[in-house]
Amino acid sequence: MAEFLMPSLGADMEAGTLVEWLVKPGALVKRGDIVAVVETQKGAIEIEVFEEGVVERFLVEPGATVPVGTPLAVIRGEAEPAGEEAAPSPAIAAEPAAPEPVAPEPVSPAPEPPPAPSAATPEHVRISPAARRLAAERDVDLAKVSGTGPGGAIQLADIESLAAPTPASRPAPFDFTQMRAAIAAAMSRSKREIPHYYLWETVELRAASAWVAHANAEQPPDKRLLLGALFVKATAVAARAYPEFNGFFEDGSFRQSAAVHVGLAIALRGGGLAAPAIHDTADLDLDTLMARMRDLVGRVRAGRFRSSEVADPTITVSSLGERGVEALFGVIYPPQVAIVGFGKVVERPWVVDGAIGPRPVATVTLAADHRVSDGHRGALFLAEIGRLLQHPEAL
Repeated sequence: MAEFLMPSLGADMEAGTLVEWLVKPGALVKRGDIVAVVETQKGAIEIEVFEEGVVERFLVEPGATVPVGTPLAVIRGEAEPAGEEAAPSPAIAAEPAAPEPVAPEPVSPAPEPPPAPSAATPEHVRISPAARRLAAERDVDLAKVSGTGPGGAIQLADIESLAAPTPASRPAPFDFTQMRAAIAAAMSRSKREIPHYYLWETVELRAASAWVAHANAEQPPDKRLLLGALFVKATAVAARAYPEFNGFFEDGSFRQSAAVHVGLAIALRGGGLAAPAIHDTADLDLDTLMARMRDLVGRVRAGRFRSSEVADPTITVSSLGERGVEALFGVIYPPQVAIVGFGKVVERPWVVDGAIGPRPVATVTLAADHRVSDGHRGALFLAEIGRLLQHPEAL
C-alpha cells in the first residue's frame, strides 16, 4: 500500500484544501492521472498521482484543509489483496461550517438527492484528463463528442468548443486577494534571501524572424509559431549547457536539475501571475513546444493547471514584450536560481560587415543567484541564448 500525500506546490505552501476527488475508491490509476483538485493561494490546481494501482480508500474528505504531506488516500498495488486494512486511518472530515443564526422559518422540504453518477459514462473513451474533467463539469455526454486528437481522442478544445455553462455554474478560478498575498510572500522572501545580480544583452533577430515567417507561411493560424517559442527553447538549451542556472537552492546548497523544466510566466486576466512548468523543454521540437505553450496559457487562464506544473519549474522565462516594454529584470522565484526576461522586438540601427542597416533586436536579461553563479558565467549563459537564436533551424 502507498499513501497519496498532499503535495507541496511551492516553497511557500504549508497547507491545501481538498476541493474534490476526481476518482472513486476502486478506480485504477496510473502515473500522471489527475485524481483530485486542491485549492491553494495560487488557485485550484489539479493534482496528479505518481503511483500506479487501485484507489483503496480516501483519508481526507473534500472541504478539509490539511498540511503538506498529509496522507489523502491509500493506493493499493494491483497485485496486493484488497480490503486488508492493518491500520485504518480515520478520514479527515471538512470542518463544519459555522452555525447560522436560528431563524424561525418553516422547514423547507428536503432537497432531492443528487442524481447518481451515470453508469453509462464511457470510461473507455480516449480523452485527455483535462477534457474529461471539463466534460464532467459541463455534464457533457462524451458519446456525442467527436474527438479531433490522434486516433479520434477527445481533447480539451473539443469540449471547450461546446456550449459554455452559464456564468453562475462556473466557479471562480482564482482568489486574487490570496494570489497577491502569495506573490508578495514569495517575492519578499526572494529579495530577502537571494543575492540577485543582473545582466542584459541585445540580441539581433533577423535570422529568427525570417525563419519564423517562412515556417508560418503555409500554416493555419492555430499552428503558427511565435518568436516566444524560440526564446523559451533557446533558454532551455542554454540552461542545459550552463547547469548552474537550472535547479534549486535549498537547505544551504544548490541542487542541479538533470531536466530543464522552464516555468512560463503567464499574466492572468484580472491580475495576478503564475509560472507553471513546461516539462523537458529542451527536448521538445518547436511545434510541440508551441502547442504546449498554447495549451498551458489557456488552461492557466481558465484556472486549470496541474500540481507537477506548479511544483517543479527549474528556471523561469518572462516576457512583457507585447506590452511595449523593451527590457525587464525579473525577481527570482525561490528556490529557483535564475529568471530570464525578453523585451519586445524593435528595429534598431545595426552594423553588419561595416555597414549600418535596420535590424530587429530584443533585449534579453538575466537575474541570477550570486550564491550559485557569478557575472562571468551569467554573461556566457546570455551569450549562448543569443548565439542559439542566430540558428533557429537548429533549435
